[in-house]
Amino acid sequence: MNKEKCIVVFSGGQDSTTCLFWALRRFKEVETVTFNYNQRHAEEIEVAEEIAAELGVKHTVLDMSLLNQLAPNALTRDDIAVEDGEDGGLPSTFVPGRNLIFLSFATIMGYQIDAKHIVTGVCETDFSGYPDCRDDFVKSLNVTLNLSMDEKFVIHTPLMWLDKAETWELADELGGFDYVREKTLTCYNGVRGSGCGECPACQLRQRGLQAYLEKREEVRADV
Repeated sequence: MNKEKCIVVFSGGQDSTTCLFWALRRFKEVETVTFNYNQRHAEEIEVAEEIAAELGVKHTVLDMSLLNQLAPNALTRDDIAVEDGEDGGLPSTFVPGRNLIFLSFATIMGYQIDAKHIVTGVCETDFSGYPDCRDDFVKSLNVTLNLSMDEKFVIHTPLMWLDKAETWELADELGGFDYVREKTLTCYNGVRGSGCGECPACQLRQRGLQAYLEKREEVRADV
C-alpha cells in the first residue's frame, strides 16, 4: 500500500465509488471531495456523504455554484431534457469545463492537505463524447497543474480504458460489487441503485452489468 495520501473526486455514482474502493486498496490515507454546482439532483451530494461515512473516509463538499450560472444544461436545469447529441454533437448533459474545474480544485485541495494523488473516474471507452473525459486532456491538465504549483501531483484514472462491464468486474475484484450495485446513484433522474432504467446513464450501466454477469456465469460454468 502506498503510504501517501490521495483525494478521490467523488459523486457517489458507480464510477467514482469504484474508484474509491480502488484508492482504499492503494493508499494509506484517502479523502473524498464532492462539488456542489446546484446539480439537477441534490440527492447526489447526500449519496456521496452517506457512502463516504459508511466507508470511513473524510468527505468535503465544495461550493461550485458559479458553474451552474455559466453552464446551463440538462444536469443544471430542470427544464432542459436529457438528450443525446444530434449529428455526432455533444449530449445535453455535457457541462463545459466541469472536469477542468473539479480536477483543478481537487488538486488545490491536495496542495493544502499534502495529498499528491488525485483519483477520478473519467473514462474514454464508455462515455458520451465529453472532451474533458479524454486521456489527452487529463495528462495535459496534470502537467499544467504541476507547473502552476511547482509540485508533483499524479492524476489517476483507473477506469480510463475500461468499458462498463469491465468497471463492474473491477468493483467485484475489489470486493465492492454489491455495494456499488445497491448504494450508488448514477441515474439522471435521481433514482438510486438500478435507477430509472430509461435515461442514458441507466441504460449504459445496465448494459455493462448484464454483460459482466453473463461473463461471470460463463467463467463459473467452466470451472
